[in-house]
Amino acid sequence: MKWILRIIVGAIVIFVLVVGGIFTVARFHDGPMEGHLERVAAGPFTSGEQQSNSEEPDWKFLKDYFSVEFQLLDPARSRTTFVMETGGRIFIPSGYMNTTIGKIWKHWPFEAEKDGRAILRVDGKLYDRQLVRIKDDEIVVAVLKELGRKYMGGADIPMDEVTSNNLWLFELQARD
Repeated sequence: MKWILRIIVGAIVIFVLVVGGIFTVARFHDGPMEGHLERVAAGPFTSGEQQSNSEEPDWKFLKDYFSVEFQLLDPARSRTTFVMETGGRIFIPSGYMNTTIGKIWKHWPFEAEKDGRAILRVDGKLYDRQLVRIKDDEIVVAVLKELGRKYMGGADIPMDEVTSNNLWLFELQARD
């Protein structure tokens, strides 16, 4: 019986070390790691071509991009996220904010509310952005429609997802 317990404890220790190692390595990686680990917060961007802030890009090219990478400046961590383009403006969502998992796993939305300075990386290009949470802007309905079209098979996402604070929406505005 003791040897079974030792095997179980050993397996748990190995699992914890492997998972801890993955999270540690990710924090030193140039942005999110591709594949299944892209949802793990990673290190700050160390590559990419900085784009000028003098002219706002035509964001319509992001209409059919599944995801983008962004990095907060404080704390300097990056991640992969969905992106919606509506009316020439771009938005990223953070869902499940009222759930236990959301409260444990999702720190970046709270950090973005405190200091929304961010860098967006798309196709190796870096754009200085400011994440601004939107709740009652008239464009919210259009953003929810785009979120449903793009990621939920055309399902309607009710406005109460936003008003109940379960779904947070951030606009990626130009930063001076």
